[in-house]
Amino acid sequence: MLLVMDIGNTNVVVGCIEGEKVFFIERMSTDRKKTELEYAISIKNVLEIYGIRGRDVEGAIISSVVPQITEVVRSATEKLICKPPKVVGPGLKTGLNIMMDQPAQLGSDLVVDAVAAMAEHPVPLIIIDMGTATTVSVVDSKKRYIGGMIMPGIRTATDSLVSNAAQLQQISFEPPKKLIGSNTIDCMKSGALYGNAAALDGLIDRIQEELGESCTTVATGGLAESVVPLCKKKIVVDNNLLMKGLQIIYDKNR
Repeated sequence: MLLVMDIGNTNVVVGCIEGEKVFFIERMSTDRKKTELEYAISIKNVLEIYGIRGRDVEGAIISSVVPQITEVVRSATEKLICKPPKVVGPGLKTGLNIMMDQPAQLGSDLVVDAVAAMAEHPVPLIIIDMGTATTVSVVDSKKRYIGGMIMPGIRTATDSLVSNAAQLQQISFEPPKKLIGSNTIDCMKSGALYGNAAALDGLIDRIQEELGESCTTVATGGLAESVVPLCKKKIVVDNNLLMKGLQIIYDKNR
């Protein structure tokens, strides 16, 4: 059994996977003030909820876009399972040919998503990850990561809107009953969800136009299941994409 973790700006995603079986995926709040011991206790509590003990875990792998706490979580994990976890980054084989101007700047979560998507879907690929930021990654027909786009995530953009508009309030993200909202809350929901769906449809069109060929599109992340059904393009939702990618990279570096 493999313990996999992705440290994001908002959440630390924790899961256990063995072969094709995903035992669980849970989210903890990313807290830059937590100590190594506090993270170890948090991870231990999650494992115990699912009846998993530290000695049941064969190994661990971590991807992170929050450098300030990467080492804290790595040390906490080693304390818990008594084995050094692998961390996605320089020195770890991924099998991904990155064609960016500065490959080292590519977020490890985007690397992991691309590795998983390439293992399960035909190229060229568009990979959408909807978290704190909504990222769009492009893998061409030669299996090269050629670049992508970054835009504010739905919750990030909505929080900014609410904090700067005195008469607007926080909303949940279930779709409104109709596109054209008839009250402030439904107008905000429609703008957030349908607006992002339209943005994704438009980006897919433009990417395919630039590449000159059709692409397989895969989406993952916390709000993908809310937005993708509102898109006009065919998009496959896979909320286990990151977990699968981490497992593939771990196996490449045994």
